Amino acid sequence: MRSSARHGSRKRRIRAVRRGAIGVAAAAVIGGTTMAVAGAAPADGPKAADAPQAVAPYLYNGWGDTPDPATVMDATGVKWFTLAFVLSNGECDPQWDGSRPLTGGVDAKTVEAVRAKGGDVIPSFGGASGNKLEQTCSDASALAGAYQKVIDAYGLEAIDIDIEGDAYSDPDVQQKTIDALKQVQADNSGLTTYVTFPSAQDGPDDTMIKRAADSGLEVDGWTIMPFDFGDAAGQDMGELTVKATEGLKNTVKDAYGYSDDEAYRHSGLSSMNGVTDANERVTTGNFEAILAYAQEHHLARLTYWSANRDRPCAGDYPNDDTCSGVDQEPWQFAKIFAGYTG
Repeated sequence: MRSSARHGSRKRRIRAVRRGAIGVAAAAVIGGTTMAVAGAAPADGPKAADAPQAVAPYLYNGWGDTPDPATVMDATGVKWFTLAFVLSNGECDPQWDGSRPLTGGVDAKTVEAVRAKGGDVIPSFGGASGNKLEQTCSDASALAGAYQKVIDAYGLEAIDIDIEGDAYSDPDVQQKTIDALKQVQADNSGLTTYVTFPSAQDGPDDTMIKRAADSGLEVDGWTIMPFDFGDAAGQDMGELTVKATEGLKNTVKDAYGYSDDEAYRHSGLSSMNGVTDANERVTTGNFEAILAYAQEHHLARLTYWSANRDRPCAGDYPNDDTCSGVDQEPWQFAKIFAGYTG
């Protein structure tokens, strides 16, 4: 599925050089260092999750009081962030939120700030709203080109495709995304790929996972969002998260013919800390239970929306993604998940 080991080594060196160049260019503004990631797969089993990369809370520069990533890193031990969201500017051209440039803006400065602290970022394509590249780009080749533009801009080690709503519901868009990811993987050996999508309480539907398996696409982490179920307010969100992730594991296992262990290692979850859009309450205690479950099964990914929300509210919960709405210390959710060791 991926290029030869020799070709892959060349690609990794190219990305390292690009990242070094980006760091030098931005040093006058903020300073930058790079960090090598991703160990090789053990000979006797599936690749273990790289824990700092697997724990990458979403960070969003689009609105509200975005926290300084360096502050969160110092307080919690988190090293990576999933930076949201790369969208279409109306054409097959990637920009942050469809309007902010890839270079020279606040998002590029965020990348350099994180790298200056020894961490890195995972750009997330898509999200719940806005113009999606997966829908705007005419075909898989064009979509792969849009992904590649972002990979090259930052010398990336990982990407996240957050496919929701109409994009997820459209089988043609699903297939276009799958085919584009196959091309990106072939051109970027060693690139970690995550795909994030909604879930019901008993797990996600199997449409995209089966379509990917049938197409020969294997990703590092199929990632569900186990919240906003619509009928779960008042229930234990730790228990519901485990239930949904077990459903994901079984779907991944059936689609690819994995063992249970392999299926867990290709499954992940992205929670929502605090009060969700559906008035569910995900507490720090729930995060402790979710961490224990992830640790037991060596999940591929353990993240949440979002670092912006990871602080107590000064008053009533404002529902603007600036605080969690539950009892917590600042950055407590990140600190819990930072304990994940893969």
